[in-house]
Amino acid sequence: MKANVTKKTLNEGLSLLERVIPSRSSNPLLTSLKVEATEAGLTLSGTNLEIDLSCFVPAEVQNPQNFVVPAHLFAQIVRNLGGELVELEITGQELSVRSGGSDFKLQTGDIDAYPPLTFPNHADVSLNAEELSRAFASVRYAASNEAFQAVFRGIKLEHHGATARVVASDGYRVAIRDFPASGDGRNLIIPARSVDELIRVLRDGESRFTYGEGMLTVTTDRVRMNLKLLDGDFPDYERVIPKDIKLQVTLPATALKEAVNRVAVLADKNANNRVEFLVSEGKLKLAAEGDYGRAQDTLDVVQGGTEPAMSLAFNARHVLDALGPIEGEAELLFSGSTSPAIFRGTGGGGYMAVMVTLRV
Repeated sequence: MKANVTKKTLNEGLSLLERVIPSRSSNPLLTSLKVEATEAGLTLSGTNLEIDLSCFVPAEVQNPQNFVVPAHLFAQIVRNLGGELVELEITGQELSVRSGGSDFKLQTGDIDAYPPLTFPNHADVSLNAEELSRAFASVRYAASNEAFQAVFRGIKLEHHGATARVVASDGYRVAIRDFPASGDGRNLIIPARSVDELIRVLRDGESRFTYGEGMLTVTTDRVRMNLKLLDGDFPDYERVIPKDIKLQVTLPATALKEAVNRVAVLADKNANNRVEFLVSEGKLKLAAEGDYGRAQDTLDVVQGGTEPAMSLAFNARHVLDALGPIEGEAELLFSGSTSPAIFRGTGGGGYMAVMVTLRV
């Protein structure tokens, strides 16, 4: 087997697989990369038993032959090649990797012992890949990293007729994003780590979903992924979204981010990075206090609602995370000093963050 492929396209495919395939495992085969060759190109595949990933790389291939090589070693070799064109050649149990003046030889593995990876050919529903990736990226920050919060370590995907919704929560905050969709999709919970890989592989075009038993397959024009889903019921996040808004504040999102960053320098790290918000007479005063001093900052805002003033406190890190996906004007909706607050963009966009307040 001989194959000629550009370093750029091969490196792009390998970089996706590198994140999925473990560098160490009690089963050495799981650290390997399977390469299936056809006259059209190379299909790179790997698994960590939670995610199966397959990526197609266009190439000129003669005498197609499948093989298995150490994934991370192969990727490291390709990444460090000096030439722009890579030549691969199989001779017996050895893979030659040539480019420019470099010539590497890698021992191939037992392809018959490699675990079979199967991907369904039909699709149950299709979603816009770019919209889905943007939605996942908007809410990912709110998913929990705590091992004991099993279902919170996932992101829920819901279908509501002409729209779809992704939701993440760690129990202290909820991040929501709605985006256009079609078809009759299922509601499911995808592990946040798997969502990280989806964000990287989803670009433009359509992402096709195929549902299995405890499994989701996502297919694009160049990538196929099998993802294990989380069991359990996602909490009823709707009940924490405040309905009775008493005070509304609008201001540029960038100005608020910068001000929170400034005062948070002196926030007490042992007291949830506490930053106080005081809204009154068209002004938003931010204040933080710690062992080394106090900080204040004041911003002009457009104020509305029935309450003339209100004092609240938030975790500064949570505020910055919530503001991250908002561009342009940010709208802050308050229902009380001890009730959850809503952060969202004024121009719509389907994004909303709900955060619990700290005790004033």
